[in-house]
Amino acid sequence: MLVTIHALLPVILVIAAGYLVARIGLITGDQWHGIERLTYFVLFPAILFKTTALVDFSSLPTLPMGGTLFASVFIMAAIMLALRPVFLSVWGITGPRFTSIFQGVLRWNGFIALAVAAEVIGSDGVALVAVAMVFMIPILNAMCVLVLSRYTGGEAPTTAKILRDLYTNPFIVSILAGLGMNLSSLPIPSILQSTLTILGSAALPVGIVCVGAGLDLAALRRPGPALTSGTLIRLIGMPLVVAGFAWVFGVTGPALAAIIIVASVPSAGSSYVLARQMGGDAKLMAEILTLQTVAGIVTIPLMLYLLV
Repeated sequence: MLVTIHALLPVILVIAAGYLVARIGLITGDQWHGIERLTYFVLFPAILFKTTALVDFSSLPTLPMGGTLFASVFIMAAIMLALRPVFLSVWGITGPRFTSIFQGVLRWNGFIALAVAAEVIGSDGVALVAVAMVFMIPILNAMCVLVLSRYTGGEAPTTAKILRDLYTNPFIVSILAGLGMNLSSLPIPSILQSTLTILGSAALPVGIVCVGAGLDLAALRRPGPALTSGTLIRLIGMPLVVAGFAWVFGVTGPALAAIIIVASVPSAGSSYVLARQMGGDAKLMAEILTLQTVAGIVTIPLMLYLLV
């Protein structure tokens, strides 16, 4: 476990650096928005394209990983929907607040997952997380939109918009482009490889700095049942479910470490945007994201130690 904690410390310290930079006002407001867009649309797509274009997927347990992740997502979604009446009757958690818990449990932060996987697993970790993204991003986006539409009364996007959001998602586009290059066996010109390496080397640190900048520790002064359940089910329940299905599908080694990381990291920052757009409880969503990130400092190495 000490080895895992040692590997995670650089990620934790970079998150802390982002938090401090935001608090002292070195970078403010729209400047952060611009950095986040640069990371989302340029830097991370560069590293994902290069990784998927060059990796030998025949050496990766792609289908067992996909089966594990699909089964885990559907089972956890079913569990959350079954708990919905309990949340309402016991704690008075209404539909909009439930949708924030649902997103907090099901979705995951690709920035943090890629950074942690790179530190814990090495270069193969990025490729393994990219495999997880291919399987999970489309289904999780669709699930969360449907749940928000059902329990908030907000206006649901049309099917065309959902599909457009998926095929214009820069993570999905870059991964699919890399897969196409990989399958074509065409070489990537050395100049392009060098360019992608430079861009990709900035992706992980800049992305994690942005995660730290988005933390609002003041929101954690009075954690209630909604905030606590959204955090504990995500950081402890989801890794246990994934580990169970990994045993069923025979996923071991670095691939197991990668999917446990995917299951253990905090929810995606875009959950807040979706909650705000569709009438969910955006304030609770922000609180869940913050508490998950802080608690993940302890739970991520613990889950890796216990389950890998």
